[in-house]
Amino acid sequence: MSTTTAQPPPAVARTTPVPDRTIVLGVAGLAAVVAAIGLTGRSLGFDEGATAAIVSQHGGMLGRAIARDGGNMSGYYLFMHVLGGALGDSPAALRVPSAIFGVATAALVARLGIRLFDRRVGAVAGGLCAISLPLVYWAQTARGYAAMVALTTAAMSALVELEGERPRLAGAGYVTAMLLALYASFASALVVPVQLLAVARRATMARRLLIGLAAVAVGAVPLIVLALDRGSGQLFWVPRPSPKVDSQVLQSLTATGLAPSFHPSVTTTAGVVVTVLAVLALAANWLRARPRAWATGFVLAWAIVPAALTFVASLISQPVFLPRNLLTSVPAVALAVAAVICDPRLPRWLAGIALAAAVAVRLVPVIASVGISPEPWQRVTARVLGAARPGDCVAFYPLDARNPFRYYVARTGAAQRARAPRSILPAVPWGSRAPFVENYPVLSPTALDARAAGCARLWLVSSHEGQTDGSAVSFAHLARYRRLTAEIGRAFGTAPVDTEGYASAIHVRLAAGAGRQPG
Repeated sequence: MSTTTAQPPPAVARTTPVPDRTIVLGVAGLAAVVAAIGLTGRSLGFDEGATAAIVSQHGGMLGRAIARDGGNMSGYYLFMHVLGGALGDSPAALRVPSAIFGVATAALVARLGIRLFDRRVGAVAGGLCAISLPLVYWAQTARGYAAMVALTTAAMSALVELEGERPRLAGAGYVTAMLLALYASFASALVVPVQLLAVARRATMARRLLIGLAAVAVGAVPLIVLALDRGSGQLFWVPRPSPKVDSQVLQSLTATGLAPSFHPSVTTTAGVVVTVLAVLALAANWLRARPRAWATGFVLAWAIVPAALTFVASLISQPVFLPRNLLTSVPAVALAVAAVICDPRLPRWLAGIALAAAVAVRLVPVIASVGISPEPWQRVTARVLGAARPGDCVAFYPLDARNPFRYYVARTGAAQRARAPRSILPAVPWGSRAPFVENYPVLSPTALDARAAGCARLWLVSSHEGQTDGSAVSFAHLARYRRLTAEIGRAFGTAPVDTEGYASAIHVRLAAGAGRQPG
C-alpha cells in the first residue's frame, strides 16, 4: 500500500507596500528634475528684476525698499538678501531657492495625501504637483510664491496633525509655517478660512488652532503695520473678475495652463473641463456619504473656498481674484483629482485612463513652456546695447523697468556696458543698484528738455504702463505714459513702437531726434 505525502498549498504572492518615505522621495526627485529643466533658460522678468534690485540693498536702503512694497514678501526678500551674500546674484542663485520650495511642495503634498487617504493618492497627488505648470513656473522664478505654497502646504499638514500623537509639536509647526508663509506673501492668508472651516466641529482641534492663530497674529504685527501704511494702492493693477480673468484663474487652479504668461496649449480647455468635473464628482460623493469623510471635505474646502471668497470680494471691493493669489489651492486640486483617480470603486482600466489624462493635460503645457520668456528683458537689453550710439539716452516707464534692464547691463562685458545709453529717467548712473518699486513719474516739458540736453537720440523702454480696463490708479498711470510719449515726440520726433514678449509686453521706442547733436 503506497502512501502519499501531503503537499503544502502554493505560496500566495504578496505585494510589499512601497514605504511612505520612498513615495515622498520619489515625488521630490521628479519635482527636482522638472524644476531643473530650463531653470536659467528663461529671461528674468519685470518682477524678478525688482527682486534682484531689492535684495542687493543693505541697511536702511533694504528696509525702505521692503517698506515701499508694503511689506509683501518681506521675509522672502530678507532670506534672499542673506543668500545673495553667499551665492551671488546670478539667475541660478536667484531661482534655486524657489526651485527647492517647489520640490518641498510636491513632497509635502505626497505626504499629506498618504496621511489623509492612502499611498496611491499621495503618490499621484505629489506627482501631479511636480508637473503642474503654475507650480513649476513659480519654482523657476525669483519671487516669493513658491515659498508661499510650500509653507502653506506645510501649515495645512501641521493642522491635520493637531489631533495626532504630538499635538504640541504640530502646533509649533503650524505657527512657524503659517507665519513664514505670511512673510513670503500676504496671499497665504487665504487658507485661514479653510482652516477654520476644517475644525468647525472638532472642539479640541479648534481650540489648538485658535491658539496657533493668535500666536501667528502677534508675529504678523510688523506686516500688518506695513500693509496698513501702504494701503491697497499696491494692488492697483489687479483687474476685476471678467471672463478673461476667470479663465486665467481656472487654468492655474487646474494646472492646465498659465495665461497670460503662456499661450494655452492644445490640452488646456479639455484639461480645465475634466479637472473641474473630477472635483465636482468628488464633492457629489462627499455630499452623499454618511458619515462624510473629514479628509475629503478638508481637501474640497481648500480647493474651492479661497477662490470663492476672493471672487466675491473682488466684485464688491478691492480686486484680488488673481491666479498667483490662489496658488495655495493648486495642491488641493491635485489631491482632489488623485482621490477620484484612486477611488477603489473605479475600474482599474478606467483609473489608468484617468491618470494618463491627468498627466497629459499637465505635462503638455509644461513642455511647451520650456525656454519661453514671456518677458524677454535679456533680449531687449542686448538689442538696445547693440544698436546704441554715442550720445544716446534712455528713459524708463515706470522706473521699475530699469531694474531688469540694469541687471542685464551689469552682466554684459565692459565694452557692451560702455555702450549703454545715458539714463535720464531715472537720472542715475548704471553703477547704481537703487531699486524702483511701483514708481510712475513723468517729466514736464522743461524737465525733459533739461535732462535730455546733449542727447542725440532717446530710447523709451516701458512695460506695465497701465490699463484702460483697470482701476482708476492704473488708468492714471496709463495717462501719464501717454503724456510722456507725447513730450518725447515733441522733443525728439515720433517713433514706431516695437513689442517684445506677450505676458506683460515690453515696448521699445527709438526717437531719432532729427537735427539734435550729442553734447
